[in-house]
Amino acid sequence: MQLGVLFNTDRLGRGDFLTYAKRVDELGYESLWLPELFTRDPFAASGYVLANTNNVKLATGIANIYGRDPVATVTSSSTLQEMSEGRFILGLGVSNIALNKARGHEWINPVEKLKTYLSAMSEVKMTTHQAEFPIHVAAHGPKMLATVATLADGANTYLMPPEHVGEARAALSNKTLNTMLFCLLDEDPESARGTVRKAVAYYMGLDYYHRAWRKFGFNDDDFTNGGSDRLIDAVAAWGSIADVKARLQRQIDLGANRIVVIPLGAGMGGQPDWNLLEALSD
Repeated sequence: MQLGVLFNTDRLGRGDFLTYAKRVDELGYESLWLPELFTRDPFAASGYVLANTNNVKLATGIANIYGRDPVATVTSSSTLQEMSEGRFILGLGVSNIALNKARGHEWINPVEKLKTYLSAMSEVKMTTHQAEFPIHVAAHGPKMLATVATLADGANTYLMPPEHVGEARAALSNKTLNTMLFCLLDEDPESARGTVRKAVAYYMGLDYYHRAWRKFGFNDDDFTNGGSDRLIDAVAAWGSIADVKARLQRQIDLGANRIVVIPLGAGMGGQPDWNLLEALSD
């Protein structure tokens, strides 16, 4: 089972950020995914971590295609791949309307935007030192998954129920499927679901997640009050370490190639739950 880690490190200072990355590397995780939010640039941060770790792969998870043109993405990714001797993964996505408009971009149909962007990337020819790197794209719907199957190396799914894994596997054929999964060590249903609700609150208000969830039997009632118990249980793994491991195995059984663990925990002071990450690394 290939396991990666994705964690919001915005609240970590430089030293703590590097300590976090080194510890993930030492625990033997296959990949470390760096989100693009509103603080550190994921490409610059990847270079810093790659220079200070030994084995873990660094992935942008995800870099917004509106934020840089195809040439800049190729040259940055190629350089990181070359300098790290093959430890870089490019994770891309279209983000959403609100965030891109806030950055001053005109929103374009996401499928067409992605097709145009990936096609343009494939045409980029650097003068020298061009290195090949894997491209994994955030995709949930059938049209986006079909685009990934044609133009990229794999797809990243996020906040999807287990049933989505099988559908994505079929759509991608032999391409890589990465499922990003919120995980929490907490056997109390009320507190566990409360922690997950806080973590997914932003996404609970996004209509495109509603559309994706509706395909699996969820409705408006599931999107209120922070998400129904049924929805929360579908998009996160919580309970004992055995419960969490069983959920990870189910993802693999349904067709995932890599599971990217998003470690949750109440009262962690901006740190991931190391008890969870250590237990999953065994």
